[in-house]
Amino acid sequence: MSQPILHDRSHRNQPGFSETYRGDLLGAERRRADVEMARVLHTKPLSIALDPSGSAIAHWKHDPLHDVVEPMSHHVIMAYNGLMQRMERRTGRSVALGTFRPGVLIIIPEGSSSRWDIPKPVDVVQLYLPHAVLKRVADEVDTATPIDLLERTAHPDPITSRLILSATDVLDSNEALDTLFRHQLIDLLATRLLAAHTGSPTTIQPTTGGLSPKVLLGAIERLRSDSDADVSLAALASDAGLSRFHFCRAFKESTGLSPHAWLRQFRLEQAMNMLRDTDESVVSIAAALGYSSQTAFAAAFRKLTGETPSDWRRHKR
Repeated sequence: MSQPILHDRSHRNQPGFSETYRGDLLGAERRRADVEMARVLHTKPLSIALDPSGSAIAHWKHDPLHDVVEPMSHHVIMAYNGLMQRMERRTGRSVALGTFRPGVLIIIPEGSSSRWDIPKPVDVVQLYLPHAVLKRVADEVDTATPIDLLERTAHPDPITSRLILSATDVLDSNEALDTLFRHQLIDLLATRLLAAHTGSPTTIQPTTGGLSPKVLLGAIERLRSDSDADVSLAALASDAGLSRFHFCRAFKESTGLSPHAWLRQFRLEQAMNMLRDTDESVVSIAAALGYSSQTAFAAAFRKLTGETPSDWRRHKR
């Protein structure tokens, strides 16, 4: 993680931190969200997954916070995963009081700044979303409404909160699966934000109809490929001549599964066939299927079947 440039900002940590001065910062000193969060939280994330789009998902556990979060080059959306506690957020002369608890959402729009006073330790998952990604998704869902996100402080939204928290639960330490899941999740979260957290909430018009047989076959061939074929959401959508948003919807209409869920099920079937029909070691099977380690493969297999690969093989022979 790159290190931030340090300046003397002690005068900004006062509750009356100037709104005018904040505006002066917007074009000059916006940091990446991960860099600013590392500065203000005085720690490193437990995990962070970066995306080529500039988006990222980070899991943090940090101590009580009494500091100013300065303007960032991302929208930051947070889901809380800890014990209930009261907190205060001050932006200029405006003060928002809220209660951190599971099911609420925090939104710091790109370029905004506020002082935070949180008295207890925090466990939180954060989405860093470039405005360009939000705009792309807005274009794909054909919305003409403004897409400026609202500032939210402990705002009830259990659906979006669960989606963000799922980012740390579903990852399998398999590059293809994790990348595809992250792409889907980021687009889905952007859609949720447009629908519920802008000044003029977007109405997403439902569309129906799946992929044509030829396009569906091409997508499945790409997902099934044993080569180094790109199985990113962007590549799948490009082959189909659709936006990422519409490809995901149509693929699920055709198969009953999202692209990530389909690939996950296919990799599980491959693993079962190799365990049952070959004498390959579990280590070799894990490597062949793209898992980072035997431990990661075993954890993913057990999550889906309830058994370790070795136990499953023994029962099936």
